[in-house]
Amino acid sequence: MRAGKHVFVEKPIASSSAAGWYLVALAEEHGVRLMVDHTFLYTGAVRKLRDLVASGELGALRYFDSCRVSLGVMQEDVSVLWDLAVHDLTILEFVTGRFPRSVSATGACHPPSRQANCAFMTLFYDDDFIAHVNVNWLSPVKIRRTLVCGARKMVVVDDLEPSEKLKVFDCGYDEIGGEARFSTAVRRRVGDVWSPLVDSEEALAVEVEAFADYVRRGVVPHNEGASAARLVAIIEAAEASMTASGQPVDVVPGPPAALPR
Repeated sequence: MRAGKHVFVEKPIASSSAAGWYLVALAEEHGVRLMVDHTFLYTGAVRKLRDLVASGELGALRYFDSCRVSLGVMQEDVSVLWDLAVHDLTILEFVTGRFPRSVSATGACHPPSRQANCAFMTLFYDDDFIAHVNVNWLSPVKIRRTLVCGARKMVVVDDLEPSEKLKVFDCGYDEIGGEARFSTAVRRRVGDVWSPLVDSEEALAVEVEAFADYVRRGVVPHNEGASAARLVAIIEAAEASMTASGQPVDVVPGPPAALPR
């Protein structure tokens, strides 16, 4: 960046949010573009999910629940939060447009790993929306599934499905009027399930084109530097919470008062 080069870097942007914000400031200082590789944001299923949420078809969002587990490679230098949860956190912010107020996380380190190899993270927001992320390297089966619940409809995204990666469920609970014993009576509603067509274009190719648009025309992608730095702040808070046995830790969304050099 000091040499005037635009940068497209592998995730995460840095090993700390402070370092991430320093890179953001450096890019601004030298007038170059900084983008971080969060490829999942460019898959057809995730982009379709975002469209469904943005259109209001799901109604008010209730919760986000993701499971990313497998008998994975034990990383020597980072926990499973840095290795796997980073994907789900990026998808969560991209789809919902929300940033958490605080986070609670628990996990454990089992031999032969030297880092936490299973973790459970809960993210809290300013309203009644809540999010949960389950990641580990110790599962006998590979699962890549996300559930988004709205007041009107719900969606399940299964990245391992060969064709129907996204399914929309027309189900939920409807108010049917009050009764003497209840302030509000509700009725469970179970309707159609359908799988919308999603773009099958290679996600990395779409992402690289987005980087080119960012450089050539200034079209700012969701995974530009500032967004990536905020993501690292969530993981930092989650690791601090895990050290404190799940005590909620506030997430700082912006840069610190003094940046590292």
